[in-house]
Amino acid sequence: MIMLSAMAVAMTIGAAPPETYPVHGDTGHVCNAAKAKTLVGRKRSPAVEAQALHLTGAGSVRWIRPGMMVTMDYRPDRLNLRVDGKGKILSANCG
Repeated sequence: MIMLSAMAVAMTIGAAPPETYPVHGDTGHVCNAAKAKTLVGRKRSPAVEAQALHLTGAGSVRWIRPGMMVTMDYRPDRLNLRVDGKGKILSANCG
């Protein structure tokens, strides 16, 4: 069993990255990041997060701070808001 696991791992080393990343369950929300452009420059707050959800139709918000590690899973219902060290929104995208 261990040998098979080791072989499976060895076969993926050096393989090309997948064409697509896993998409998580359908929540009924679809994010439209273009509608979040009006939030760029605003500071992170519960009110801004609520407004972001309302504007974009997203089901959730992921706040991404400088240097923060994030997963590569794709979620069409998630709005990603990149912020600077002071919590000011720099950009928005879905995924």
